[in-house]
Amino acid sequence: MSVRTSADAVVTSTRSASAWYDGRASADLADLVAVPRVLAFAEVPSTLDVAHDLAARGAPAGTLVLADSQSAGRGRLGRVWRSEAGAGVWLTLIERPATSELSSVLSLRVALALAPVLDTLAGERVTVKWPNDLYVGTRKLAGILLESRWRGERIDWLAAGVGINVRAPQGFDAAGLLATVTRIDVLRAAVPAIRAALARTGTLGEDERAEFAARDAAIGRRCREPAIGVAAGIDADGALQVDTWSGRIAFRAGSLVFADANEPTSGETP
Repeated sequence: MSVRTSADAVVTSTRSASAWYDGRASADLADLVAVPRVLAFAEVPSTLDVAHDLAARGAPAGTLVLADSQSAGRGRLGRVWRSEAGAGVWLTLIERPATSELSSVLSLRVALALAPVLDTLAGERVTVKWPNDLYVGTRKLAGILLESRWRGERIDWLAAGVGINVRAPQGFDAAGLLATVTRIDVLRAAVPAIRAALARTGTLGEDERAEFAARDAAIGRRCREPAIGVAAGIDADGALQVDTWSGRIAFRAGSLVFADANEPTSGETP
């Protein structure tokens, strides 16, 4: 199914939504996860695109878009997120923040909220990799992508896209959840956690920073992006701290790429 950005496309998308998702009626699923509306699709290019279309037509905060598969799911920096049919939970939540002070820590805040609720479903401790990924061991389990739309100086809506592997995709070094876990289990645990995280404002609190430190997938590891050095945690604004040859530097954007064993880092001769 092709999703365009016009109003007509939204009507088409809404009419093609299924009344069921994994054997649960959309209305019952909305009650289960405490949202006003759930729209489920067999396949869309991206649940983010559908959510933006719906939000432009006035969809209320808490509207949840689900897809069995995505043909063009996306991650940060234009990367593609693999979204096979039935293999994971591919969702986007629409929120309408009351403040236009959109926090730079929201992606991390969502990751920190999701990690503990996914621990039991994964059967292992879930860690957070700056700026927006969840891992089990060395394998990626979930990714988060937030997009906003503004009307002048006021934010109109926020679309929170989350992809969680229920089954590890074939041919990729990625993680999945326990074999007994269903997508309904994931939604029941994840959606309230995401909404609660998005409702928080301001910089990261002491509790959140402590939780990140306990779940930091990168602390003490050598990296080559966003700079050659050693990852040293985050600050209250969610910036990654990297110890480099010239001292500690804070990075508020970019990607964290770990270094190979033979690459030089802080204090070493390049």
